[in-house]
Amino acid sequence: MFGNVWKWAGEFRKSNKNIGIYWQEIAVELKKLCDDAKAWIEFETFPPDEFAVNFHHRLVCIHPFPNGNGRHARLIEDLILEKIFKNPPFTWGSASPVKHTQIRKRYIEALKAADNHDYSLLMEFVRS
Repeated sequence: MFGNVWKWAGEFRKSNKNIGIYWQEIAVELKKLCDDAKAWIEFETFPPDEFAVNFHHRLVCIHPFPNGNGRHARLIEDLILEKIFKNPPFTWGSASPVKHTQIRKRYIEALKAADNHDYSLLMEFVRS
């Protein structure tokens, strides 16, 4: 992930895409997400996996970068699970015997379901 990366890597996108929030709102929405995450931890709002899935989904919805948002969000979730909750990282469908294209399809379907407030597919997918 940190090898041969794009020149703009680490810079927020500067245009709107077919997914994600308006590019001008990225910094504010990331701050809100981080503030919410602090409160979720302080008040033990979610068990670890549910916390990570909710954080992941919001981060993907913000879509801060021109590309690589899913990879970035998956890395962040694994770090949250390991460093904050001392839990193993998600498997992100890698335990499944299906092809990469099918795994990606399941991931996208799970994210779309979460867009409609149904996190069950995403909760199932992250540990599959």
